Amino acid sequence: MAKPTVVFVLGPPGAGKGTQSSNIVKNFNFTHLSAGDLLRAERNTGSDLADLINGYIKEGKIVPVKITCGLIEKAMQEDPNSKFLIDGFPRNKDNLDGWNEVMADKVDARFVLFLDCPAEVSGRLLLVSTERCLSRGAAGGGRVDDNLESLQKRHATYENETKPVLDEFLKQGMLRKIDATRDVDAVWTDVDALFREENLA
Repeated sequence: MAKPTVVFVLGPPGAGKGTQSSNIVKNFNFTHLSAGDLLRAERNTGSDLADLINGYIKEGKIVPVKITCGLIEKAMQEDPNSKFLIDGFPRNKDNLDGWNEVMADKVDARFVLFLDCPAEVSGRLLLVSTERCLSRGAAGGGRVDDNLESLQKRHATYENETKPVLDEFLKQGMLRKIDATRDVDAVWTDVDALFREENLA
């Protein structure tokens, strides 16, 4: 039986990962698995993990990798599709090591779609990214962690912990970087071209 195809989607908070993932699902028949969404859904089940997960998310911290990998694997097993976007994971070296230990032999991981929106280039980019997340929260479709304090923690987590993971994927030749500072349609044009080049159409 063929291994499921996996593409990771990474980038800083507010870079448009969810928006571009939705476009990929519509156009290339992928199933979108957001590590954060899976964790939040589990939090709402009232399971033994719920309080633990909620605490990590509210603090802007990364949930232990065994929990996240287990939820991702379960979601893949329950879905009839064979192509998966995994959004927001792996977010640190522990995530990456855990994934390699538990899942690497079970899937065909093709590449990492990196939506690059570097906050350190200027304060404006950080502000745009933060405002994008905050407006999502204010619109009622947001998340428990769409507030300024949690966003600042998430940006710090990204800078300190996710960037080394991106460096590792770069060394492996798996990183595909897209400039996400542009408007949504311009970003999608490049994402669309990338997936066609990678024979995932």
